[in-house]
Amino acid sequence: MNNSNQYLHLNTIDEYHQCFSEDIQIKLQQIRQTILQAAPHATETISYSMPAFKLKKVLVYYAVCKNHIGFYPTPKPIVHFQEQLQAFKTTKGAIQFPLDQKLPLALIKKMVKFRVADLLKEGK
Repeated sequence: MNNSNQYLHLNTIDEYHQCFSEDIQIKLQQIRQTILQAAPHATETISYSMPAFKLKKVLVYYAVCKNHIGFYPTPKPIVHFQEQLQAFKTTKGAIQFPLDQKLPLALIKKMVKFRVADLLKEGK
């Protein structure tokens, strides 16, 4: 995850986005809007110096890295959507979306909805 000191002073997702070039800001805004469409009741915050969206607890994080945007949906969605994620480098809890490729917004939306459903199940 991106824990660079340059982001420690940031308090909002808007401030985070403004740290990057316009082309990257567009991608970040696309991710943000996709998350909010999938989880309209989620709260925006900065956590671990990254944009995060909470619904009881954190649903997902994202962060800009040197050559990709890291998307951190927790391990369960990565396992559940592993076949659809084959084009991307993944780890137990992270997915790398290369900066020079179009974002898989429909897949991001599915993963966020999966997280919402999973959190609601945990709460019952």
